[in-house]
Amino acid sequence: MRAIKAVGGDLKVAFDPNDSVGVIDSHFPDASFFVEFERFDRYIDKLRRRGRKIDYVSVCSPNYLHDAHVRFALRSDADAICEKPLVLNPWNIDGLAEIERETGRKVSTILQLRLHPSIIELKRKIDASPNNEFAVDLTYIASRGRWYHVSWKGDEPRSGGVATNIGIHFFDMLTYLFGPVRSNAAHLRDSERAAGFLECGRARVRWFLSVDRGDLPSHAVGKTTYRSIVIDGHEVEFSDGFTDLHTRSYEEILAHRGFGLSDVRSSVEIVSVFRQASLTPRAGERHPFTKNYVTT
Repeated sequence: MRAIKAVGGDLKVAFDPNDSVGVIDSHFPDASFFVEFERFDRYIDKLRRRGRKIDYVSVCSPNYLHDAHVRFALRSDADAICEKPLVLNPWNIDGLAEIERETGRKVSTILQLRLHPSIIELKRKIDASPNNEFAVDLTYIASRGRWYHVSWKGDEPRSGGVATNIGIHFFDMLTYLFGPVRSNAAHLRDSERAAGFLECGRARVRWFLSVDRGDLPSHAVGKTTYRSIVIDGHEVEFSDGFTDLHTRSYEEILAHRGFGLSDVRSSVEIVSVFRQASLTPRAGERHPFTKNYVTT
């Protein structure tokens, strides 16, 4: 909602089965609101028939519903702006591409790390480097409380699991920086952690994701989030600069420079393959922070 307001947009109508959303008053107190999708659908159709159709539908629903809600947007003669992950499996992208062609509408997704100043500068340096193979360690720990496992986020069929839920932006970033995936191995996959190994173009990437605060390194204890990218032994700092990335994303979409279906495919393929892959831990090597598993 902050991004919509910042770019001069107007939230005309919102749908959420949770009716405790008074935060709307801070941004768009005159927005119509529905807790039943059927009534929301009817209202959107009524506006369209009266010549007051919605320009964009912003999809922020649980991951497994993104595909259906983006389809609804396109069939309502509106463009869609969808949060991560756009879909859970790559074949859903093919279906959305078909509906884009049928309706003439556009799907944009939020890949905000591509707009982060530090990542843009890093890509410039990597593209200019003569190095043909980078060694990369990626760690992202986003502490979550007990609510996480009770909500849809903790249910893999609905969220896609930890790798999808908190990692998909980083997988997009890796392919954006280094190139397409050549191999994808899964080393750990449970309700709180995921880890694996990727060969992405010019990089060999060891990665670890967690929602357990117990995995925070000692120098980050007391914080709720820890991000680290180490490339050839050098830490890349990008802790700051996240505040306005949604606004930047919306600005790019309005300027017709948003990220579409083809941009999101590689990261969706990574997490989809990871969910299906057999685990192949390698004994004797541990992640530098956690003692709970072994990996390459």
